[in-house]
Amino acid sequence: MQATVYRFDAETGSGSVLTDSGEVLPFGPGALEHSGLRHLRPGQRLTAERQGAEIVRLTLGTIGAAGRPAPPD
Repeated sequence: MQATVYRFDAETGSGSVLTDSGEVLPFGPGALEHSGLRHLRPGQRLTAERQGAEIVRLTLGTIGAAGRPAPPD
């Protein structure tokens, strides 16, 4: 799903996103673990994977997005 960073605490690596459907969902530092992202800013657009009411993975474009082809050389 597509989402926008709502809040981010750089010290803890946790925060929340606002989904395109209007839900505010929390995420912990594990959501960034394999994404290639180290810092997020409010308003930044992301792709989010959800499990229940929590975001478990955040990616930006093709960074860390499994199953997407690599850009041409």
